[in-house]
Amino acid sequence: MASASRRSLGQLIQQGWHEIPEVLATTGLAILGIGMATVGCYNYVKMDGDNRRYKSTYVVMRPDDPKAKLIRKN
Repeated sequence: MASASRRSLGQLIQQGWHEIPEVLATTGLAILGIGMATVGCYNYVKMDGDNRRYKSTYVVMRPDDPKAKLIRKN
């Protein structure tokens, strides 16, 4: 029983892959999905994704609002 606690991380992953491959595969896909969602949300905020040119409702902003500088003047 003492040898079971002295396993490396690679050995544990290999044993897990043989015993519960569904859990390890979905865990890997979930981590990949969370990473992609984080990058997507970061890019959305960085590129001001909420500033759509044509909105379905009117938005009134004060001239001293910081978002008013980002609006396109067309």
